[in-house]
Amino acid sequence: MSWTRGERLTDVHRERLIAAGLAPEVLVGLELSEITGPLPEWWHEGGNALYLRDGYPLDVRLIDLLGFYPFSDALIVVATDITSMQALLVGGDSPTIFIGPNTSMVWGEIYCGGGSSVVLSGGLVATSRAQIDARNGGSIVAAPDQLWAANVYVATDDMHRLEDGETGQRINPFGAHIRFGEHVWLGRDAIVTGHAEIGDGAVVGMRSMVRNQKVEPRTAVAGVPARLIRENVVWSGDDTP
Repeated sequence: MSWTRGERLTDVHRERLIAAGLAPEVLVGLELSEITGPLPEWWHEGGNALYLRDGYPLDVRLIDLLGFYPFSDALIVVATDITSMQALLVGGDSPTIFIGPNTSMVWGEIYCGGGSSVVLSGGLVATSRAQIDARNGGSIVAAPDQLWAANVYVATDDMHRLEDGETGQRINPFGAHIRFGEHVWLGRDAIVTGHAEIGDGAVVGMRSMVRNQKVEPRTAVAGVPARLIRENVVWSGDDTP
C-alpha cells in the first residue's frame, strides 16, 4: 500500500503523547508524518490522526480492522514495523496509542478504549501473542527495554463488573493504570492487571499474576498472586553461564 503523507507531528499531538506518559526524549529524532490517505471518510470526519515513521511500512489489514468499533479523536503513532501484529483496535472517544521504535510484537494485539492510552516507549520485544488492553480511561505505559515472553497479558480492567453483593460497590479494577519501568522481563503466560507498577530491572516469573501490586526495582516475583522470591537481581538478554 502506498500511503499519502502529510504534516509532521503537531505540537498538540506531541503534548498529548507526553500527557499520556511518553518521555519527551523518545520523540527526539523521530521523523513522523501523518497518514492522510487512502483512509475512509469517517476517519477524517471523526478527527482521528495516524502518524507513521518515515520509511516504515504499515499493513492495510491493520487499518481495515480499526473500523470494527466506532471511535473519534483517536491519536495513533507508529514508529516501528508492526506488520507482524495480529490486531490494532480502538474504541470510543480520544484513545491514544504510541508504538515506539524497535518494538516487535509478533502476532500481538492492542486494544485501547475511549479516554484510555497505551504507550510503548520502544525497545520492546514480545516474542509471541502478547495482548495489551487499556479501557475505561485506564493507561498502560512501558518504558524502554522490555522483554515479554509468549502469551503475556496486560490489561487495566477485567471487562466486566464484579460487585459486593451487599453494598453494590464495584470490587474489581476499573480504569486502572499500569506502569513498567526500564529493563523489565515478563515470563511466559505472565499477567499484569489492575493498578500495577513494575520497577526497573524487575522480573515477573512464568505464569505469574501481578494484580493491584507494586513490584520493586531489581526484584524477582512469582506466583498467583505474585510474591517476592528474590531481591537484588540483574538480568541479561544474553543466555550465558
